[in-house]
This record gives sequence, C-alpha cells and structure tokens, in this order.
Amino acid sequence: MPHSDLLPSLLFKINENQLALEAAIMELTLWVEQRGSTEVTGNVRGALQTIDKNEEFVKMSLAVLMAPE
Repeated sequence: MPHSDLLPSLLFKINENQLALEAAIMELTLWVEQRGSTEVTGNVRGALQTIDKNEEFVKMSLAVLMAPE
C-alpha cells in the first residue's frame, strides 16, 4: 500500500482521537465546575472552542480525501 493511501486513514484516526479527548476534557471541566472553579472551566471551554470551530473543516477535508477518485 503506498504511503499516500495511508494519509486519509491516519487523518481520520487523529480526528477521532481529538474528538475523544475533547469529550474527556469536557467531562473533567464539568466536574471541576461543580466544585466551584469557574475561572478554570471558562479557560478550558475557550480552548475547546477551537476544536469546535475547526471540526466542520476537518470533516469536509476528510470527506474529500477519502472520496473515491
């Protein structure tokens, strides 16, 4: 299998990992927030917005890369 064929699969898996990490971090954020540390959770939520903002572009790019030629 040529290395170029691996790229779409690799990017797909990296994206899956990123979304799983986002979910785990959000769970921890909710846990911290329940304990009253709203400043920390505000900072975390701000950082997670970057993932949300870029998610649609990543999905569209992966769809293009994985589309049959």
